Amino acid sequence: MLTVLVDYDSGNLHSAQKAFERMAAEVDGGAVIVSSRPEDVARADRVVLPGDGAFPACRRALGAVDGMVEALSEAVQTRAVPFMGICVGMQMLATRGREYEDVAGLDWIGGEVVRIAPEDTTLKVPHMGWNDLVVARPHPVLDGVSTGDHAYFVHSYQFDVTDTNDRLAHVAYGGTVTAIVARGNVLGTQFHPEKSQATGLRIIANFLRWRP
Repeated sequence: MLTVLVDYDSGNLHSAQKAFERMAAEVDGGAVIVSSRPEDVARADRVVLPGDGAFPACRRALGAVDGMVEALSEAVQTRAVPFMGICVGMQMLATRGREYEDVAGLDWIGGEVVRIAPEDTTLKVPHMGWNDLVVARPHPVLDGVSTGDHAYFVHSYQFDVTDTNDRLAHVAYGGTVTAIVARGNVLGTQFHPEKSQATGLRIIANFLRWRP
């Protein structure tokens, strides 16, 4: 069993790699590697797409890795391997991002990435720090995770899903802010599970055992 964390120069993957390796050892989840090689994605049993920074820069960096988007599409959409996007890696699942400019996403889950606009104007953007999850429906990757469990966020833009059935969980921040999206074999977390202590590690462990 092989889990590949995709490296496309979009941030430091060290903490994510260590968290996935730790939980893979605990749940007998197989090998975990970080790779920028499409051929590794092509042989992966699970794929993780992290991302830090602005949507346009991340999307262009991903597209600049020769053959990577095609390898991801074949693995996730054709072979239906379990997939997790993290932070901007989750946002890129959207139809388009509207951060600074309109940029096409992967369009695996319908919606747009838009700036957080709290109804309470005293709330600062970016949304930074711990917030309580509100779980909308059960999912295997959320086994043992409940409404009120907290996760760590750092973002100014959020995934506004077209179909609310694709929003697995949200947080309240002057309104509803998407925290987790899911459709079929595709999952995405706006927060960083590797930085979210017990809740995040449980989600990682569940993902490594997930059989969509």
